[in-house]
Amino acid sequence: MADQAPLLIFDGVCNICSFGVKIVLRADKRGVFRFAFGQGEHGSALKTRYGLPKGDLENVTLIDGGRCYQKSDAVLEVVRRLPFPWPLLGVFRIVPKFFRDPLYSLVARNRYRWFGVRQSCFAPSPEHRARFIDAP
Repeated sequence: MADQAPLLIFDGVCNICSFGVKIVLRADKRGVFRFAFGQGEHGSALKTRYGLPKGDLENVTLIDGGRCYQKSDAVLEVVRRLPFPWPLLGVFRIVPKFFRDPLYSLVARNRYRWFGVRQSCFAPSPEHRARFIDAP
């Protein structure tokens, strides 16, 4: 499944990450994206395969067509593929990566303190469960 569709690897216990996944699920009516928990076996294995630190849960990762996107690039790539009006957020690509990524990292480092942490990984609804690798 990971090689068939864009795969978004995220921190399953992070509230802001889970909120973002819910937004993608709601907007992605065609079911383009698949999801994996960074804490899960497949998410960890894919990060290792792409040379990323296995335990790194601070960075959302999008894998598609052999390419790996992280941080703000991953977010901007996801919104680009969602239906209108989400691609309008692509305007932030004009902001240089050396500005976008430090801002992303600041939020990522503080996400648990600012947005809270779940006691267990995000549980997809039954209708979305098939889009998750290693769903609980």
